[in-house]
Amino acid sequence: MHLLITGAWQNYAEYAEKIKQLGHNVAFMQFEKDELPCDPKWVEGIIGNGFFLHHNIEEFPNLSYIQLTSAGLDRVPMDYVQSHSIKIYNARGVYSVPMAELAISGVLQLLKQTKFFNKTQQNHEWEKRRDLRELCGQTVCVVGCGSVGTECAKRFKAFGCEVIGVDLFDVTDKTYDETYNISDLSKALPETDVLVLTLPLTEQTKGIINAERFAELKDNSIVVNIARGAVVETSALINSLKTKLFGAVLDVFETEPLDENSELWDMENVILTPHNSFVSDGNAKRLADVILGNLKEN
Repeated sequence: MHLLITGAWQNYAEYAEKIKQLGHNVAFMQFEKDELPCDPKWVEGIIGNGFFLHHNIEEFPNLSYIQLTSAGLDRVPMDYVQSHSIKIYNARGVYSVPMAELAISGVLQLLKQTKFFNKTQQNHEWEKRRDLRELCGQTVCVVGCGSVGTECAKRFKAFGCEVIGVDLFDVTDKTYDETYNISDLSKALPETDVLVLTLPLTEQTKGIINAERFAELKDNSIVVNIARGAVVETSALINSLKTKLFGAVLDVFETEPLDENSELWDMENVILTPHNSFVSDGNAKRLADVILGNLKEN
């Protein structure tokens, strides 16, 4: 196969020889927005991430294979891919572990008031808090029961939580104590202490967590968003953080970078990271395994 590989696969050079041994020819471009290093007609497969945000997929008449270095498909014209029977693979499972670890880490920071203790440590102040909360025994609702969601579920279960799974499709994984279809999300929210969002961004899921959903959530609950910012309505989130929620763990936002004037920056009950939850020292090996495994089959 004639492969166009972009710098989105940061460790490509380490595996270049293996790809050649599999019988593939490679053209490489570091930055996906740049001019192509080859004729579009030459390209049969692309390994990248946001490549089609900068290049029209219709310019590649012989394209039959796409490998993404991300888990989401929202940067790819999926209607075209499906109508032209182009095989597409994502990085399912590659980033699930670090994302799940960040989710549970953020929730624990809120429950154990680590922001407060960080400040007292910096100020050399000896001040106790009597309002710390336990994670054990809480009901966690994971919306999006794919690889990331299930890794989250496993970790919350290990802390003694009951875990509800909500998904667009039937959930068969036994990690979940109870499951709902996403059309029945309203049935799960009133019993939810921690709402974890890991679902993909689609027309159906855009803005799915809105003022109505926040009203359905249990009081003093926590919202974790490691999915896409647009699945949550920001204005409704901010209002709920002031009136109803115990806190939020936010790694993604409707607009990124987050506006420097956003109220979210300074809220004491918000743990905020800059779309960084997927970062880990274990990703490179997992991503290479996924990419090479898929190439061997094609």
